[in-house]
Amino acid sequence: MSRAPLAGSPAMRRRFSSLALAVSMALAAGTVGAQPPAGARVPPPRDTPYPGTVVLRVDASDTRQGIFRVHETLPVKAGPLTLLYPEWIPGDHSPSGPVAMLAGLELRANGKPLEWTRDEYDVYAFHLDVPAGVATIDADFQYLSSRDGGYEMTDRMLDLEWNKVALYPAGHFSRDITFAPSVTLPRGWRFGSALKTASRSGDTTTFKPVPFNTLVDSPIYAGQYFKRVDLTPAGEAPVHLDIVADAPRYLEMTPAQVQVHRALAAQAVKLFGSHHYDHYDFLFSLSDQLGGNGLEHHQSSENGLGADYFTAWKDAAPGRDLLAHEYAHSWNGKFRRPADLWTPNFNVPMGDSLLWVYEGQTQYWGFVLTARAGMWTPQQFRDALAMVAANYDRNRAGFQWRTLEDTTNDPTAAHRMGLPYRSWQMSEEYYSAGQMVWLAVDAKLRALTHDRKSLDDFARAFFGVDDGSYVTRTYTFDDVVAALNGVAAYDWAGFLRARVDTIDPPLLDGLEGTGWKLVYTGQPSDYEKQYDSRPESPRHIFNFAWSIGLTVDEHGQINDVRWNGPAFKAGVSTGATIVAVDGEDYSKEALKDAIAAARDGKAPIQLLLKFQGGYRTVPVDYHGGLQYPHLVRVEGTPDYLSEIIAPRS
Repeated sequence: MSRAPLAGSPAMRRRFSSLALAVSMALAAGTVGAQPPAGARVPPPRDTPYPGTVVLRVDASDTRQGIFRVHETLPVKAGPLTLLYPEWIPGDHSPSGPVAMLAGLELRANGKPLEWTRDEYDVYAFHLDVPAGVATIDADFQYLSSRDGGYEMTDRMLDLEWNKVALYPAGHFSRDITFAPSVTLPRGWRFGSALKTASRSGDTTTFKPVPFNTLVDSPIYAGQYFKRVDLTPAGEAPVHLDIVADAPRYLEMTPAQVQVHRALAAQAVKLFGSHHYDHYDFLFSLSDQLGGNGLEHHQSSENGLGADYFTAWKDAAPGRDLLAHEYAHSWNGKFRRPADLWTPNFNVPMGDSLLWVYEGQTQYWGFVLTARAGMWTPQQFRDALAMVAANYDRNRAGFQWRTLEDTTNDPTAAHRMGLPYRSWQMSEEYYSAGQMVWLAVDAKLRALTHDRKSLDDFARAFFGVDDGSYVTRTYTFDDVVAALNGVAAYDWAGFLRARVDTIDPPLLDGLEGTGWKLVYTGQPSDYEKQYDSRPESPRHIFNFAWSIGLTVDEHGQINDVRWNGPAFKAGVSTGATIVAVDGEDYSKEALKDAIAAARDGKAPIQLLLKFQGGYRTVPVDYHGGLQYPHLVRVEGTPDYLSEIIAPRS
């Protein structure tokens, strides 16, 4: 049983502080009782069983209009009842439940309509009074899936996340509420899920009853074109690759591709020395229509990349670490979870203070396991790591005013929206900056023990405990420090705090500690060339951040300007569009040529910009040439980096 570390979490302290302030102001104004505190009518969750089983039926057959139609039957007793729509979604780390997409809510008892009201202060809560003599109520509503680019349902496939199509009773831990779910799919579609099937009737599948927290943790990927590949040998806990694709040709895999995906499953278990599932499903969409995705679950994961993941394998290394990242979360994030990220239900705020462990170390293992499995070559791994390191060499201005740990507030503060000056605001740096922290930890462990111990030993001791258990175990900062000291005694608290709790943290020292250093040349790596050319690259962005100091798309729109970089100092703004470069129509190649040519001259680079309906020419006085990151060996030092990515036998 997980501990309930709620009252002391940063998010809860902030909420309680705000509540106390509101009450004190009301007292001073003599208005106590005029307006109740936010959510005062919502019963707090208690660890008590909810009587009976909630029957949840989802009709997901309307792929043309993208509508999920929901019917629920809830056992109830007479009196006040509050139904909740999930708000705080694990893996999103923020209050991102799409309650605005819930529509047409109707409640009935014995066939008669029941009135409901939404909470005055909590839009995720719905209140009603159950009449005497009523044992069950029926709820009907629709979830209107996104039709704006990132589709959740197409005419060929869908992603069903149960938290979007369920209401649940307040007043109980989510693990104490049993649901019996079923789904109706388009005719002939097949699906993958961690849920276990109880029965099938036509196009409807009924699953075995599960606690609500397990249901939310067990999404479905379904599609017209479906393929399951077994990644583990008989006798081991099964790991499946469940693929849905835009067309049958995208399901085809070469024997070598099958082998590296099997190696991923094997290398992860070798790393952690355990597993916490009876079967695991990589739910994997290969589509140019369904929204890309990467979301962890305990016994499955949601993964979405471009349709040509297999067919363009040679030229599609970027993004290939997605599966490894989400799989590693089964151990780090789902089985073992930061204490302030554990909540008793999906409407209690989460605290994100240890995301640099939850996501940062997972980002580290995602890269490493991708290389160990052979899904990346050693060179591709180094090129990918060089791009990460370069961001914290030349694109880290925001660390002058905020700490890495403060960026763990970003999912709630920014809701993962685009930011106008990312290098100054920073954005969820706990992922990649956290990755650099754990690279430094690995290098330090190896140095302290003369290469006898490494972060692998920490992973096995910390995440590999209780083999076979599905029960979440929470951890704190002190638990992480104690486990590191169990591998090699050192001032790990000071080491970590210097990187996550201080301004301008040392994020590149770990790289040189592994025997490699960051350099720049005028030629991009093959990996970076692929990164720029891939359709699923974010908005097809071309990266000139390390030279002139901006990123720009194929149409010339400037996505980001590096704070205090050459373009920024010249007055270039995010959101502007480059129309021409040195008198030539904008293209990626025209901008590259201009940056390269300026290296040998004194004239500034002339950018004709369109911004807010006007045009202006901005001279950018930059003469450093094209700059692309690479890693090179530090002579005379141990090559720990190559050891880190070597496959484990």
